[in-house]
Amino acid sequence: MAERIVMRTGEALVEGDKDYLCAEPEVVIGELDGPVGTALATLVGDQVKGHTRVFAILNSDVQVKPATLMVSKVTVKDARYTSILMGTVQAGIAHGVLDAVRAGDIPKEKANDLGIIYSVWLDPSILSVPEGEVDHAGLFRVNREATLKVIKKAMRNEPTIDWLLENQDTVTHYFHQLGLDGKI
Repeated sequence: MAERIVMRTGEALVEGDKDYLCAEPEVVIGELDGPVGTALATLVGDQVKGHTRVFAILNSDVQVKPATLMVSKVTVKDARYTSILMGTVQAGIAHGVLDAVRAGDIPKEKANDLGIIYSVWLDPSILSVPEGEVDHAGLFRVNREATLKVIKKAMRNEPTIDWLLENQDTVTHYFHQLGLDGKI
């Protein structure tokens, strides 16, 4: 039996070739009979307008394992945005979760025992892209890749504390630098 996974956290960034093709998930992964399971069940039962929580699915009636609850970082107010988030992005996330199991980042024998809370961001600027011109294949690919990456990082406890301490003064926060440069 694989070791107990109480709680792991991860963050990742994957960007595509268009401004809106960006995924920056944050996850919490852990046993369903522990704090992550409690948080997941609480989030499902405590829906908030504009921040609906839904499970990652391959399609209606086909939920992926481990149970993965998507929580939007953006207040959802537009039906088109909802359709993209709960369509292409959700599908990319679902496939990425299964990719992580296939790759061994999530032990297959723990797939029914773990839960993932997945904080998802879809760039609101996607609404300025004319209907029919959104790169859904690119959006799917970026979210699938980001999901695999964030799960891998969480399960491997990356970055390590040693790496962080060694690189603390060489990593520049992008938006902080924009502020320092007077660009925001």
